[in-house]
Order: sequence, then C-alpha cells, then structure tokens
Amino acid sequence: MSPLRGETLSLEAAAPPVVSLTEIRAAAGRIAGAVLRTPTIRSDALSRATGATIHLKLDNLQATGAFKERGAANRIALLSPPEREAGVIAMSAGNHAQAVARHAALAGISATIVMPRFTPATKVTRTEGWGAKVVLHGETLAEAAAHAHDLALREGLTFIHPYDDPGVIAGQGTAALEMLEDFPAIDTLSVPVGGGGLLAGCATAALEMKPGALVFGVEVEGYPAMAQRLKGQPVSVGGPTVAEGIAVRDVGELPLALIRKMGVEVLVVPERAVEEAIALLAEGAKLVAEGAGAAGLAAVLAYPERFAGRSVGIPVCGGNIDARALSNVLLRQLLRDGRILRLHFDIPDRPGMLADIAGRISALGGNVIEVQHQQLFGAPTVQSTELHLMVEVRDAAQGNAIIAALRAGNYVVRRG
Repeated sequence: MSPLRGETLSLEAAAPPVVSLTEIRAAAGRIAGAVLRTPTIRSDALSRATGATIHLKLDNLQATGAFKERGAANRIALLSPPEREAGVIAMSAGNHAQAVARHAALAGISATIVMPRFTPATKVTRTEGWGAKVVLHGETLAEAAAHAHDLALREGLTFIHPYDDPGVIAGQGTAALEMLEDFPAIDTLSVPVGGGGLLAGCATAALEMKPGALVFGVEVEGYPAMAQRLKGQPVSVGGPTVAEGIAVRDVGELPLALIRKMGVEVLVVPERAVEEAIALLAEGAKLVAEGAGAAGLAAVLAYPERFAGRSVGIPVCGGNIDARALSNVLLRQLLRDGRILRLHFDIPDRPGMLADIAGRISALGGNVIEVQHQQLFGAPTVQSTELHLMVEVRDAAQGNAIIAALRAGNYVVRRG
C-alpha cells in the first residue's frame, strides 16, 4: 500500500489502491498498544427494543473519544524516516484533529492541525493539549483544507487525510476486524458514513471475513452525500444536525470507489431517528454517544424490516457530544415518549385553582416539575389566568389518565 502525501488521491490518474483484509490485519498489528482494542458488547436492552440482536463496538471509549485514532495511528506508523522528521499536517474541526495530534505525539513527530476559525475553543484546547500546533484559518472546512494542503507543500509536511487515504481506511477497518473476531455470529454491519473511510474499511474487513454478510452505510437526511454519489446524483446537502460528525459535503474518492465496487448500500435516516438512537443508547445501553456515533443504531430504528432477526454489529464510533445537546436530546425524547407532559390551561382567577389541579395530578402519581402561572398580562381576560405545567409521568398511559382526570374536573387543558 502506498501512503499518500500532500494531496488527495486522483482516481482519474491511477487505479484505486487495494485495501484488503491483509492490509487491515497489518494495520491492527501496527496500532496495537497505541489504540485501545475496545470491547464489543451484546445489548439485550437494544435487542429487545429493535427486534435484532445488537452488538455495540465501543469506540467512544478511545482516548480521544472516537474511532479516528485507528486510521491516524496506522497512517503515522507508515511514515518513512524523512517524513517522520519533517512532521505531519491535518485539517479537521473535530475528532480527526485530536487523533492525529495524539498519535503524532506518541510517535515523537511534530503535528500541525489547521482548523476553521469557527472551531469551538474546547476543541482547539484539546488538540493543543496533545502537543499539536493549531492554525486557525478560513471560515469553512474547505478553506481550512486548502490552507493545510498549501502548508504541506510549502513546508514538506505529510498531509494526513481524514478518510481519502488507503492507510487511514485500513486503520478504520480494524474496528470491524475486532468486532467479528469477538462475535463471529455477526452477519450485518450498520456503519455511519461521513467521508466514507470507516465504511470502506469495515466493509472490506467484513465481506472478506464473512462473504455474504450485509453491510449498510448510514447517513443523516441533511447530508446524504455518499448515497447521492453512489446513485450518480448531484450532491445537495445542508442544514443543522446533531450528527455533525458525519455532516460532510465532499466524500472521499477512494472510499467511494471501494464502496461502489463492493456494492454496499447506504441508508439515509431522519434527524429524529438519530436523536432517538442517542437517547436509547443512553437509557438502554448506558452509553454516551454523539450523533454520528448513534447513526448506526438510528438505521436499525428507521429501517426495522432490514435488520429484523439479524445479528447486527454497530460501531459506536464517537462519544464527543456537548452536554447541553445531550440533555436537550434526552428531554425531547421524554416528551415524544409521553413521559413528560407539557400542559396549558386558561383557568378562572380564583383561590385554590392551582392547588386543585396539582392535587388531581398528584393523586394519579404525576410529579409537577415546573410551573408558570401568569395572572397579569398573558390571560385573555382579567378574570382568568394562564397556567403552564411540566409534569413527569411513568408512561403515556399514566399521562393520558391525568389529562382525563383534569378534564373530568371541567378544566380545559391542552398538550404542548
């Protein structure tokens, strides 16, 4: 395998390098000790919830919280002595930045990471914490990438691409290699897709180890770039998503060629399914996953007929989710499940009304966790008042019973 240097591979100029199970096994040997061999666990809770036998590959437990260490470690291990002396450079606003920084530091190699100016300060600080030099440049990832390539050429640095590199792809494939070594009965993989390196590597490993296995890539509906490219459609992406780790416009040309050659199908999931998967991993499997890390499970939730009765391996490929985003996702899921009620009333402005409503709720086991009582300005007349309650309940049935009891007391109540 010829490591790439300086620029992304041009498939028009040369046939795509072969990434094989042999190369993936070699990568596993190179990264042993530097990258955690994460556990693969069977989740009974998720299996019951989905109708499939779910196995989770816990790469959210890596030192940087994501699978990117695999590809970065292997690519850095492939550097020639002159390349090691000159140093490496990468472009990333996320997990790849920390992965390259960490493994360059472990190898005693200098690393420069170009990040867009909008990159959150915490990500800059974490990357610098691994010993890398961080350069903030450009307003977009594309501008940062262009600057990184320019620095690589000017300073003789080796560019470590996040996904369009055979060494990186082979490293990412070690996730599927380990998963299938631990659970040979797995017959289906559901793998998140950003630039495509993880899917290309995992599909290569799985289909050579288990011919006839099913491998699905997973993209979120706002960023279905790989699915569009595979169908020969123009790429149209954009919009906010909790799965920002796979919110990619430009997929890798090498991963695209490999995925197309293997005939791997890419499933596109709605944003809501990703949020449901994050919540299910937190509650059912007791795992914290970022949106991209939950995308594999989201596909099982969105396409249950494709996975029913199968033994499914899912890489939980990252756990770097903002605490506020995680709390918002969990609260939104509680509302969707009917375990939190938002109730709105217009009630007469008389003493005892609020106490009566609270009593009816508590009599049926509901727990009022928030009250907004607007007497002066919000109500339609001076003889009434607006009341908004947030109520915690056991399940949707208990919530419906509470609403019925309130209406039986002649309260007009709306769910919000």
